[in-house]
Amino acid sequence: MDLGISLAGAFMGYGLIVIGVGIGVGIIGGLALLGMSRQPEMASKLQASTLVFAALIEGVALLSVILCMTGISSILEIIAKQVN
Repeated sequence: MDLGISLAGAFMGYGLIVIGVGIGVGIIGGLALLGMSRQPEMASKLQASTLVFAALIEGVALLSVILCMTGISSILEIIAKQVN
């Protein structure tokens, strides 16, 4: 297996994580604003739940980034061993 392809795949995975988190948080924020505009009296409850869900998405994204970076570092270690 070509390690360069593996490294490119890891970086592509990292990019997809960032894009997915941006889309997810954007959807949550947009729908929260829509709900607040329809029912202003529920704004505080919607804001609290929005922050919780956004934090959950960011937590999953952080775990995914850590796993992706671990994979990248292991691929780079293999490449360094092959060069030496």
